[in-house]
Amino acid sequence: MTSDTQTLVLGGGCFWCTESVFLQVRGLTLVESGYSNGHAPHPNYEMVCTGTSGHNEVVRLAYDPQQISLTELLEVFFLIHDPTTLNRQGHDVGTQYRSGIYCTTSEQRDAAQAMVHALDAAGDFGKPIVTEVEMLSNYARAEEYHQNYFAKNPGQGYCLAVAAPKVAKFRKTFARLAKP
Repeated sequence: MTSDTQTLVLGGGCFWCTESVFLQVRGLTLVESGYSNGHAPHPNYEMVCTGTSGHNEVVRLAYDPQQISLTELLEVFFLIHDPTTLNRQGHDVGTQYRSGIYCTTSEQRDAAQAMVHALDAAGDFGKPIVTEVEMLSNYARAEEYHQNYFAKNPGQGYCLAVAAPKVAKFRKTFARLAKP
């Protein structure tokens, strides 16, 4: 990562789905599945799945703000998940699937809070947004088999039913932000 690169961490349900979309986005120099904002010191998948670690399944993004803005990243984020369901995305239920924006700077936090407020005020989702906006804490990279999961397992049922439609929705809605 260069000195101009910024980092943002997003939780939008299962990290396989979120990662599969952001791997398609131009201007990102890193897309990594992981766990954040929990209390256990060394989370792993099994621990996070129990909901006892407090961690969220997330993707860590390193991006070049000259190529893609924080606003654009958040627009993609809000397109690909439901920010109105507390601790769930579709059939995935638990605190590890909560909607969250985890910031590395106070400027990111302020911008994310402003966007959540504006979307809520506009009523764009028909229900109140429950996305938490917090500073990033206790991040851990997920196990290797979770990295680039969709690309490695395109025929897996969950990938076909959940991840693939999210990727298609992103590519249709934000073609200008997609990698060639």
